[in-house]
Formats: sequence, structure tokens, C-alpha cells
Amino acid sequence: MPLEALLFDVDGTLADTERDGHRPAFNAAFREFGLDWDWDAPLYGKLLAVTGGKERMKHYVDAFRPDFEKPTDFDDLIAELHKAKTRHYTAMLAKGNVPMRPGVKRLLEEAREAGIRLAVATTTTPENVTGLLEHSLEKGSTAWFEVIAAGDIVPAKKPAPDIYIWALEKMGLAPEQCLAFEDSENGIRASRGARLKTLVTINDYTRDHDFSGAAVVLSDLGEPDAPATAISGVWEGLGYVTLDSLKSLHRG
Repeated sequence: MPLEALLFDVDGTLADTERDGHRPAFNAAFREFGLDWDWDAPLYGKLLAVTGGKERMKHYVDAFRPDFEKPTDFDDLIAELHKAKTRHYTAMLAKGNVPMRPGVKRLLEEAREAGIRLAVATTTTPENVTGLLEHSLEKGSTAWFEVIAAGDIVPAKKPAPDIYIWALEKMGLAPEQCLAFEDSENGIRASRGARLKTLVTINDYTRDHDFSGAAVVLSDLGEPDAPATAISGVWEGLGYVTLDSLKSLHRG
């Protein structure tokens, strides 16, 4: 089957949002609520093993803060913290503090010009996706994506494949017609669970993850003046990811 669509994870894949975006936004929310929780970069790397912001906060309390006495409305507190975190994060995006990763905008524009369909499949909230696209990619770029599968639209988050399966169903496509883009072990477990051939671009938090099943693992998507590095898998690109190289990867 020919390549019809590209499905993208967001955090860590489209942009390096975790270390300098979500993490300080969580800390700002904690301060706002008078909590003494503070997530430094190494701790946040450990917490990223859990997908979903609300789930991550609950895991933090259970695993790292046994001293914290959960209030009777603990679930409500977590929900309110997550809303505050999203507000802080989108304010950071509005200031242009979270740039897209190398090659992302170039590849998206090339795919659009060629009539390749685009979608997002992520555990982050729809508000976070919209904020990132509109402020870090281009105003109006949310409309570039036919489907934005995000947040709690499915109950089981990555590494469950549900978010990808939902996106494929909405687009009316088979996995064999698509390529997925991920950056983490949980992400590729989700995409491969949905039978999607997957290209991985690593980041500082995920470079040591297990990417078994990836078609290729790269440092990033690369630019003509800043080539990507192939870490594993066979890559026949020009040093940066193009639509032609993706079609070759899809056929292989």
C-alpha cells in the first residue's frame, strides 16, 4: 500500500517540551497550590516512565512522597493541579519558549504540499497540542492535522495502542498506509501495538530507551545544513528526513 498519512507524537517528538516546558509548568502549579513538591530534571526523567500528567503526579506521590498525607479529595486536587499546569504551560508556549525540533516544520510542509495526510496521537491534552502548534509552528497550523487524538479521548494511555487505533479509525486508514513518529519506549510500544511502522527521534530523556521494533532510530529529522545521525536501522536519506526517504522506509 502507498504511504497515505503521517502520525506524530507531540512531547519530545515535535518539540523538546518535557525538560523545559512541562517540568517547570508542573513546578509552577505546585507552588501555586502551596505544595513543597519540586521536580528537578533527573527526577522528571524517572517520572516520564508514566504517561499522562495526572497519572504522573499520582505516581510521584506513591513512589517518592510517602510522607504526603492525601486529602479525601485527592483526585480533585490532582485534576486542579493539572489544569493549573496546563495554564502555565500554554503561557510559556505563547512566549515562544518551546521551539520545534530540527526538521519538523520542513517535513510537515513537504508532506502537506504532496497531499500526505497528517495526524497527532498523544497523551498530552488537546490544549497543549493546540498551544504548541499555534505558537511554535505557525498560526493556523492546527488545521494542518486532519485528526488530533489527544488526552483522555481514550482511557488507556501509551504504552497502550488505543490512541493510535482511535486515530486510524477516525481517518479510515489501515496501519499499512501510515508511518508513526515517536521518541520514547512507551511511544513505540503504543505505535507498534497498533501495527504502525515507526521512525524514532531520540532526545536527552529517551536516548537509552529500548526501541525494539523501530524501523529506524535517528537523532532528529535533520536539516540540509545540520544532518541527522542514524543510531539504528537502515536509513537511506540525504542526511535529513524527506518525504521521498519516508516513502522508501515505508516500502522497505
